[in-house]
Amino acid sequence: MSDLRQRALDYHAKPTPGKIRVELSKPAESVDDLALAYSPGVAEPVKEIADDPAAAYQYTAKGNLVAVISNGTAILGLGNLGPLASKPVMEGKAFLFKRFAGLDAIDIEVKHRTTEEFINTVANIADTFGGINLEDIKAPECFEIERALVERCKVPVFHDDQHGTAIVTAAGMLNALEIQGKNLEDAKIVCLGAGAAAVACMELLIKCGAQRERIYMLDRKGVIHTRRDDLTEHKMLFANNTDKRTLDDVMEGADIFVGVSGPDLLPPETLALMAPNPIVFACSNPDPEIRPELAHEIRDDLIMATGRSDYPNQVNNVLCFPFIFRGALDVRASQINDEMKVAAVEAIRAVSKEPVPEEVLKASKSDSLVFGKEYIIPKPMDPRLCSRIATAVAKAAIESGVAGLETPPDYA
Repeated sequence: MSDLRQRALDYHAKPTPGKIRVELSKPAESVDDLALAYSPGVAEPVKEIADDPAAAYQYTAKGNLVAVISNGTAILGLGNLGPLASKPVMEGKAFLFKRFAGLDAIDIEVKHRTTEEFINTVANIADTFGGINLEDIKAPECFEIERALVERCKVPVFHDDQHGTAIVTAAGMLNALEIQGKNLEDAKIVCLGAGAAAVACMELLIKCGAQRERIYMLDRKGVIHTRRDDLTEHKMLFANNTDKRTLDDVMEGADIFVGVSGPDLLPPETLALMAPNPIVFACSNPDPEIRPELAHEIRDDLIMATGRSDYPNQVNNVLCFPFIFRGALDVRASQINDEMKVAAVEAIRAVSKEPVPEEVLKASKSDSLVFGKEYIIPKPMDPRLCSRIATAVAKAAIESGVAGLETPPDYA
């Protein structure tokens, strides 16, 4: 058994199994305390909420509570291992919500026979929470599930595998393009992978200015093109009218490569085909589409990002999802819309360009971090992320008309 495997198992098992727990937020020391916490005092907030459902935000923990929900059909890179096996990951997301944004989160693992059953289960419990984070649900079902729940739920529903990945990718990509002297509108983009994260990344890049016709998406059968008759609804959005069929064909002169596929799928000779000053986001985890050491040997004009913490430019969802929910819940948003996502992108970009606090350097074991080829996105431990992203998201929610409150909190 490897050292990492044993340490991980020990971490989750000792001294108490799991990573989260529930703690009391009110006194419970006297008879009077119990009379207020439960019967008879609890009847008073019950009646207030019955008269006005919005009072639940005043008298319960709803406004600071997120549900982390999965069916375990796409756990990390491990595949469909079932709901119960996904529990350590869902606890981990709850752990991150609390650690980085002070949000309480409860993990919920759902067994179901049909997609409709899953949707109904989540919709029927949604009012308990201030927001719902969907996680590790396979494509294409994840698209249908999120769309249906956004329509049915009065609280924000966010599939982090799609949108969290997309937001951090877009922030890093726009900064990388700036450093490389390129424009997103003119860039030729190759996306290797056609699942939930790939589709969300490309759609958000389009909202930021990328041209759909200049995006070449590939699945296991090669380039997604208009003459294929085996495409799902979401792949059809990226069907390119082209005679190009292989990765080599589309990588010739490409400015950007985004990998959300699998390890070692970008050969060195294919990387060499890219345009001058290329950008490579090889985000397969734990093993990227091409190792950074090898990529830099082939192209010394490269900007490289991965999903790993042991290389520069880590594309990591924790850079955004806790803070997006923080901002959304604090103005009682009914959804997390495109305006809020783009606001998060711009907030992340801005933090990257500012001097890095000493505490972040120490936490990341870095001597220096300066905006440039090896620092295009902030480190996850940067304390500025919460206030900046939450503020930007809250303001975007208000301005786009999906907030229940008209004033964002002061996170200073």
